[in-house]
Amino acid sequence: MAFGGLPHGADEDTPVFVISVAAQLSGLHAQTLRAYDRQGLVSPGRTAGGGRRYSMRDIALLREVQRLSQESGVNLAGIKRIIELENQVDALRSRIGELTEELAAAYAAAEQAAAAVHASYRKDLVPIRHETSLVVWKPKRRCWAKNASTRRQASSLDSRW
Repeated sequence: MAFGGLPHGADEDTPVFVISVAAQLSGLHAQTLRAYDRQGLVSPGRTAGGGRRYSMRDIALLREVQRLSQESGVNLAGIKRIIELENQVDALRSRIGELTEELAAAYAAAEQAAAAVHASYRKDLVPIRHETSLVVWKPKRRCWAKNASTRRQASSLDSRW
């Protein structure tokens, strides 16, 4: 047995404890464990011969059932509902984790697709802005002529237009 009371390679979900050991670890009587099993509160694993085998998770659940019953005054039907809801919460948390991973993969795929599109752009094309206004440039007369005679000529040309 490894440190913590579990055989080497066993995790907290591995059913390894017979009912007498589980009763001792949980602080409950073996008959209480059988009653909890019949009521569906704690369902241990079974051997090929039908014997109950409890995991460390089962032991923790037995302790929690005892605490809720003795300290909080919750009846067994209420405890069963609490356990069901906790299991649903665990399943939903697991599903959230799966969906988060799927979303991250979808974002990564979208980024790769966007990068592929950007890489396919033609490099010889220059983007231009589309203008909707037209500007007509008319230079001022003073700019054309630097002396008086040139200004008179520009003035006469300007009057013809």
